[in-house]
Amino acid sequence: MWKKLHQLAVPARLYHLCGSGLPLLTVVSLLLLVVGLCWGFVFAPADYQQGESYRIMYLHVPVAMWSMGIYASMAISAFVGLVWQLKMADLAVAAMAPVGMAYTFIALVTGAAWGKPMWGTWWVWDARLTSELVLLFLYAGIIALWHAWDDRRLAGRAAGILVLVGVVNLPVIHYSVVWWNTLHQGSTNLQQTLAPAMRIPLRICILAFFGLFVTLTLHRLRNLILRLERLRPWVIEMACEGTK
Repeated sequence: MWKKLHQLAVPARLYHLCGSGLPLLTVVSLLLLVVGLCWGFVFAPADYQQGESYRIMYLHVPVAMWSMGIYASMAISAFVGLVWQLKMADLAVAAMAPVGMAYTFIALVTGAAWGKPMWGTWWVWDARLTSELVLLFLYAGIIALWHAWDDRRLAGRAAGILVLVGVVNLPVIHYSVVWWNTLHQGSTNLQQTLAPAMRIPLRICILAFFGLFVTLTLHRLRNLILRLERLRPWVIEMACEGTK
């Protein structure tokens, strides 16, 4: 395990590994995204209580789920980077942060759009909504810290510490509907309470947004590696080969 971990710490090896299955992953993710969203927004039946307005669930639920999942992945990378001093782990955090922030922002906007017809207002200081907003600020703070220093090691360490401190917000988001009396609906028990005609496209969307997250992160990670290693011989050689 440790040998494989240190092999991933070699920038050139990690760069080529990230790009090995990227074209296929991109195509599969986009295909799943089109199928899931078209099925959910066009062909899934209307809800007997919420009517057509529930369809925003096919966008809101996946991005809300993965806004937390991405942050948990960042926490693992930050822990590895701080404990074993692997700069590639710090780059992984930097690669994931903007994607996670985008997912969190979309979750908040679509949640507000869903909440307007259901609650009669765009926003309430509900426990789930407020803790999700805190998550957005955490992502913004991590990105700001990463760009605050020219020294990548210092920037990665500062961002990693903030990531690990912010982990305490994840259980607050997840269990807020249990711990407090909130307007936000409770858990659907892994969507088991939904009819199959609604559940299947939702699960496709969840898988699609996961694939999209991985695709975007790998693209960003490869770009960050190139920027960090731009003066290394392997990057110069690759650039020369690309100009032929």
